[in-house]
Amino acid sequence: MNPDKIGTRIMKTMEQKGISIEALAERTGLAIGFLKRVQEEDLYPSLGPLLKIARSLGVRLGTFLDDQVGCDPLVIRKSERKGELSMLRARDKPAAARFYSLGRGKTDRHMEPFFVEILPESAMEKTLSSHEGEEFIVVVDGEIEIVYGKETHRLGPGDCIYYNSVVPHHVGSAGDTAASIYAVLYFPE
Repeated sequence: MNPDKIGTRIMKTMEQKGISIEALAERTGLAIGFLKRVQEEDLYPSLGPLLKIARSLGVRLGTFLDDQVGCDPLVIRKSERKGELSMLRARDKPAAARFYSLGRGKTDRHMEPFFVEILPESAMEKTLSSHEGEEFIVVVDGEIEIVYGKETHRLGPGDCIYYNSVVPHHVGSAGDTAASIYAVLYFPE
């Protein structure tokens, strides 16, 4: 087991709290098979299911992203960014997005800031997700398409969007080329 993998951290938290996979499935509303793939096959869900897992286990989302001692102020140099997770990755599917945590190391944070590379594969499956909180996105490079409820918005470099993430939404590339964004997610406690 690799301790740096999200699935490993989820299993460790479940063991510490004495929660079975069946109980976690019941608490989150997620299928047992899906939860097993997250834990065993290095499958990273979108942030909605990951947040449900964190909430059900009584931990912050950041618990699965880092376990370092916090520091203030936190400075992350561009050259120090590390790929934290790739969303929608399974053995038979390419990654749709790569997330780089910009808050890693600040354990008392209330927001989750990310630099995100949105890959063209993100446009293939537009699965909507929802979770409590808010999201703020600024497009750095390329174009993205955001499905927000029944609306669709196309954004280019310099454009931004701020929305309540309880509304079902999807963020993907708007075409055949990759895009990059800065995203800040807020999850109420």
